[in-house]
Amino acid sequence: MATQPRSSQETIALFDQYVIPNYRRFPISLVRGEGSTVYDAEGKKYLDLFPGWGCNILGYSPERVIQAVQEQVARLIHVPNTWYMEPQGEFAEALCTRGFGKSFFCNSGAEAVEGAIKLARLHTSENRYKIISFQNGFHGRTYGAVTATAQPKYHQGIGPMVAGFTYAPHNDLDAVRELIDSETAAILIEPVQGEGGVNTPAEGFLQGLRELCDENEMVLIFDEVQTGMGRTGNWFGYQTFGVQPDIMTMAKGIAAGIACGAIIAKDEIAPSLRPGMHASTFGGNPIAMVAGNATIETIESENLLEHCQTMSSQFEEFFTKLKEEIPIIRDLRVCGMMIGIDLTIESAPAVGLAMERGLLLNSTHDTVIRLLPALNVTESEVAQGCEIIADVIREMAESAAPQN
Repeated sequence: MATQPRSSQETIALFDQYVIPNYRRFPISLVRGEGSTVYDAEGKKYLDLFPGWGCNILGYSPERVIQAVQEQVARLIHVPNTWYMEPQGEFAEALCTRGFGKSFFCNSGAEAVEGAIKLARLHTSENRYKIISFQNGFHGRTYGAVTATAQPKYHQGIGPMVAGFTYAPHNDLDAVRELIDSETAAILIEPVQGEGGVNTPAEGFLQGLRELCDENEMVLIFDEVQTGMGRTGNWFGYQTFGVQPDIMTMAKGIAAGIACGAIIAKDEIAPSLRPGMHASTFGGNPIAMVAGNATIETIESENLLEHCQTMSSQFEEFFTKLKEEIPIIRDLRVCGMMIGIDLTIESAPAVGLAMERGLLLNSTHDTVIRLLPALNVTESEVAQGCEIIADVIREMAESAAPQN
């Protein structure tokens, strides 16, 4: 029997007493959702254009995923990886036949990046351990992943960091070339930098990295935690840019909100992650696997890759016109359902102003309003969200204007 949810304030009181306060949380308790709509404990409705920080790639409560999880829970909740299980084999097949290689499953993006770093070092010779990553990138919060994250703010107070990581400016092939030496094992990059501000690669940049890796017998790793599972309008970001990595990491949306991460590695590289060298207790669990399979089924049956590209064009057209109208919009960056609106002023106030109007979005990298809408966001929801964002930016522009 359903019970009435606690009020937002009652839930906040529980957190104040029992939860470590390491997150900056908004004073709202969310209790249910459907599609791109979510409701708080008081019944207020929000349009969410950043659902689950990109994890809810099908929005809230996707029907196929719910049904698959419910059926699986009644059969098996957990199976150790010392046994075979059909859902894991099926999800591995689904991912690799739409991409390449072989899969390893874990629980998060950070775990996937850690595994990819380990695999790259295992695959190359013993004296090669260095990894080149990129300024303004983001790879996770565990020690290897956060060291690979070339943003000093994430390193403050937790040093020393893991040895072997060097950083290059994004889109600077010459800088990457200068960092390569006989000890360099791999290059690690997001095809589109997400947390760094939705930064897209310059023409030829990813191709140049591929060539550098081939010339120097290094491993090219794409961190597709955000760009994977249709986010860019293709199954994987590498397909959008026409450059195949040797190893690819995924998480966030691959199981539509159920915790799941994955590594895909080329056939010739995958065996280097040999027995005893890496593992994940909950990785590849049957609940996450059936959720992943249901996510793929939903994307294909509802033609969401094409829909993503159509909605992406709608966002881009609207904000391109808005940029001409409002001078504080410095740049617009759009890649599928990854949208960054870079302002000349701090973007953080936009979050609160939009929330007051019933819209949820994100601010990142100081000046960027970031959207990661669900692939099945509707045309009317895009229009509604764009109009609210336009009102918010106009209000911010007026506040920032010099007073006479």
